[in-house]
Parts: sequence; C-alpha cells; structure tokens
Amino acid sequence: MKKITLPPQNFFDKAISWISPQAGLKRWQARTQMAIMGGYTGASKKRRQTQTWNPAMGSGDNVSLDDLPVLRDRSRDLLRNAPLAVGAVSTVVTNVVGTGLKPQAHIDRTILKQYLKTDEAMEAWENKAERIFQVWAESRDCDITRGQTFAEMQALVLRSCLESGDVFVLRKYKERVGNAFGTSVQIIEADRVADPTNCNDNIIAGVEIDTDGAPVAYHVANRHPDDHDKGTLSYARVPAFDNSGIRQMLHIFTRNRPGMTRGIPYLAPVIESLKQLDRYTEAEIMAAVISSMFTIFVKTESDEGLKPMVPMGAEDTAPARNSDYKLSPGAILDLQPNEAIEIADPKRPNQAFDGFVQSILRQIGVALELPFEILIKHFTASYSAAQAALVEAWKTFSSRRKWMASQFCQPIYEMVITEAIARGYLDAPGFFSDPFVRAAYLGAEWIGPPRGQIDQLKEIRAAAYRVNLGVSTLST
Repeated sequence: MKKITLPPQNFFDKAISWISPQAGLKRWQARTQMAIMGGYTGASKKRRQTQTWNPAMGSGDNVSLDDLPVLRDRSRDLLRNAPLAVGAVSTVVTNVVGTGLKPQAHIDRTILKQYLKTDEAMEAWENKAERIFQVWAESRDCDITRGQTFAEMQALVLRSCLESGDVFVLRKYKERVGNAFGTSVQIIEADRVADPTNCNDNIIAGVEIDTDGAPVAYHVANRHPDDHDKGTLSYARVPAFDNSGIRQMLHIFTRNRPGMTRGIPYLAPVIESLKQLDRYTEAEIMAAVISSMFTIFVKTESDEGLKPMVPMGAEDTAPARNSDYKLSPGAILDLQPNEAIEIADPKRPNQAFDGFVQSILRQIGVALELPFEILIKHFTASYSAAQAALVEAWKTFSSRRKWMASQFCQPIYEMVITEAIARGYLDAPGFFSDPFVRAAYLGAEWIGPPRGQIDQLKEIRAAAYRVNLGVSTLST
C-alpha cells in the first residue's frame, strides 16, 4: 500500500486558520486530498477523461517489438497506395540525400604534419583520397548486387529506414575481374533480421547483445520470412565486428528511447490519420463521380414503354437484367407504370473538404517535422511565411543529413579508404600502427545539395553579408 505523508501546515495555513478556522480547515483538506491523489491530473485514474487511458508500460523494446511487424506492413502499404504518405517520405529523401552526399576529405593536419610535411602535400593527399572514393562510389560494383551507385544506395538506405524503422548494411569483400576494389555493400531489409528458432535471452529481435547492451552479432535470414516460395528459411549468425575490431554490419536506425534494439517506422505516429484521410479522400472522389453521373428516367403509361438506351460513350456488350439500374453518364432508362424515382443529391464536391484535409495535414506535418507548405508543396502565403517554412524544414533535413553521414556514409568511406591504403593507392605512413593517426587520415565532411531558395538574389546578398561580417564562411 502506498504510504501517504500528510502535508504539514506552513505559514499561510496557520495565518488563514487564525483568521478563519473554517477556511483554514478547507485549505488543509484540499492539500491533503492533493497529496493522496497526486499533483498531476494527467496521472489521475479517477477522472472521467482519463480513467480508460491505460497505455502500455515497460521499456522501449517492450512497447514496440510486438507491434513492429504490423507497423512495417501498414507503413509499406501507405507508401504504395497513399499519395500523402508517399509525398512525405519522398520529400525527406529528396531533401536529405538528393543526388547524393559527397565527401570532402579533411585530414587532421596537426597530427599528420610529422608525415605530410607541407600544406601542399596534405591538400594533394585529400584530393587524391576524394578521387579514389569517387571511382568506387560511381561504379555499380560498389553494390554487391551490381545494381546501384553509392548515391542511389544512400537514397535506398534512408527510404528503407523511414519505411521499416531500420535497415542493415553489411560490408562484403569480393574480388571481381576489372575492379580496383573488393569492398562492396549489401543492404538487408529489416524483416530479414529476426530471432532464429530456439534463440537465447541475449538475442532480441535478431540482434545478439552482450551484458552492456552492445551488439555482438546479427541473425540474418537467407530470404524474406514471408517469401514462402523461395526455399527453406534459415538464419546465419553475422558478427557485428571482424577480428580486428572493425564494424562489418551497420545497423541504421534512430534510437528514441535508451535501450531500444530496433527502430520504429517514420510514419508510425500518423499511420491511422493517413489511412483515414486516404479513405475519406477516396470516398469524396467516389461521391463526386456519382454526382456527375446524372441519369434521366422517362415514365410512361404504355405497356411497351421505352427501351433502355445505351449510356453515351459506352458499349452495349454485357447483357443486363431489367431489374439492373446503374448510374452512367448520359443514361436514359424507362420506368414501369406507376413507378417513380427520387434522385439522390450528394452535394459534391464538398465545400468543406479542402479545409478539413488541410487541418489534418497540419497535425500530420507537426508529427513528421514537415511544415504544412513543404508537406503538400503549396506556397500561397507571403514570402516571409514561405521562407520560414523552408528554414524550419531545413533544420530537420540538415539534422537527418548529418545523421545519415555518420550512420552510413562515413563508415563506408573509411572502409574504402582503408582498402585503398592497404592496396597502395594512397601512401599513409603510420595508418595501421596508430589508431589516432588512422582517425586523422579518415576525416571527412559530407556535402549534399544546397537548401532551396525562394528569392535567389536576396539569399545571395544575405550570404555575402554574413561572410563579410565574419559570422559565416563560404563552406558554411
């Protein structure tokens, strides 16, 4: 039983009680009741508004792992069939990755001055490293399936992470005739990393962890679990690090809570809203289509009546029963004697449709960190409002771009440059003997497509003014 500590009387309690004992008693009773009930009404289970609100409790894994398969499937369905969902994810991918993030090598000149004596030598080393990585990145052989360049893989990795919650990237080494490198990359969909049969407690959703919660290995299926026509399902244990301590499996996701093992789809908070909005839109379209199909019925007292006329523009190919009445553009149908008809008027298009949809989209945009104007690509407000929307959206895009660079691009760059040095394409004294020297050689900054501009002349003048004041540089 919860132990309740009654509140002691403070100076105000005593003063009020001295002036009015009845008021003082009521004040003390109220304070005692607050101590029993708690200080936050949002935590109360006795209020009518919240008494049926019983959220799931537990760790991040406890409240998410059981729901992940359904969340992924529904997220993917929206990205196949719901235009708003497709637009939201595509907007993020286009603005974060675009034509691809490219590295600008930035070695640590303070550490490497003992090996590369002059600034010219350091700059030459950086330029050569960029050219070598470009050769690897622009070849489709960088993909183990030989289907994508590195820029295209960036877009696929980000899209898969947004769609499924996380994605896995495995470093592979395969010598191929005519290739300058053996390093390649395999992208593994989230569903393929799962618990094998009779797994132990150290394996959580396919991720094997140690006592610190750090990944030790990943259990990867030989095919997608739902592809039943592609042979027997089996799992392979892939170590997270190789024998030299270099990471060989990248698990790319955003950790929203400490201790989370797997990621949550980007659309998870708004899946229901997007689905309902998609259904509502489809219903409004159907209502408008039906409203446009105005049918004329002719009533006659003759026994023969009028023969049904073929709808204008339609072909009379399918037999129809006399009892079948279907709305069609320009149809004229006869009625039997003493029969009447009432024309339903759905009053479409609905005048409130656009305002309601925009209201829901604003809430969806808040959850996805996409301003309303960016979400629907609709700029009808003032220049200042449109500029504010772009600035706010760019905060999200630049943050995700930095995350993308650290999670995927930089580790792959380090793998390729390490192989280039091992093969002798780059001369890097001390690289394999000193970890600090190795880190100094592998420094890079990732640059992507610039932020969009509404008025380029104003933007250029503002940028030049910042540079002249010294608060910005040409690179930032």
